[in-house]
Amino acid sequence: MEFLSLALGNLTSPIILSFALGLFAALARSELSVPEAVAKGLSIYLLFAIGFKGGAAVNEAGLGPTLLGALLAGAVLSFALPFAAFALLRVMTRLSALDAAAVAAHYGSISIVTFVAGTSVLEGAGIASDGWMVAVAAVMEAPAILSALWLVARSGEGRSLDADLWREILLNGSIVLLVGSFVIGWITGAEGLDRIAPFIVAPFQGVLCLFLLDMGLVAGRGLREARAVLRPGLLIFGLTMPLIGAAAGGLSGVMLGLGTGSTMLFMVLGASASYIAVPAAMRVALPAANPSIYLTLSLGVTFPFNLTLGLAIYLAAARLITGG
Repeated sequence: MEFLSLALGNLTSPIILSFALGLFAALARSELSVPEAVAKGLSIYLLFAIGFKGGAAVNEAGLGPTLLGALLAGAVLSFALPFAAFALLRVMTRLSALDAAAVAAHYGSISIVTFVAGTSVLEGAGIASDGWMVAVAAVMEAPAILSALWLVARSGEGRSLDADLWREILLNGSIVLLVGSFVIGWITGAEGLDRIAPFIVAPFQGVLCLFLLDMGLVAGRGLREARAVLRPGLLIFGLTMPLIGAAAGGLSGVMLGLGTGSTMLFMVLGASASYIAVPAAMRVALPAANPSIYLTLSLGVTFPFNLTLGLAIYLAAARLITGG
């Protein structure tokens, strides 16, 4: 009953219903659209606000052993998950090593919007979490890309890790903005947050709703246009891999002794799939990989699953394993 209550409460939240509206509009072939410049502006706002608030939280909490352990665990998790995803894809699908590695990279990296939706679920349930978990999210953006490139290089199909590629990975716009705003928040602390709170705190949920409306439109169009790509093996992978990643994230949270809220967020990070930073890196690093496969899986299958059912599952599991 508790799980059903959590799932129903999540499904009827404004952010999930906004995503559902966009998904319905796209599948129904409505003319509704969000201009690309507006969508990019919403993304920039969310990344800046998330990073800044996380940095301010670290400033207040200090760099203790728990935070450092969580950062290390996040980096290891991001690096390791693509190997599990790659192995599953090679068994469950007929994807080439190149396409399997490109997909695997998405499932080692994270979806920052899924992370934010997770924090909203926690707030609605009255469960506290550590604000510095956003630093863990930032750390988990890039290692998965390196794992995927290694997997492809081993198969002889990929591009070598030269200086230009390192630059593209580490200076990806979303990573730079998230890490940079985190550093600004860390330097300025609570005083800096108070000064711009009317800009990055009060409007945040409304901007997130608009962003998820656009994500619903993008996901719906992807599903409509790539139906031939989504064979049963890929669909099962897109629904199974989040649960495997969440289990690994939950284990990390328990080993670190985190509370229910932060353990749930670790599960969300492990379960989510990137659709911003990694696709941009794959376009440069693995241009021969098929974007209709990795984008449709991450944004059209795993993202909706996490938003609609996954978040409730992860919160229920976090409560069970932490006793919270």
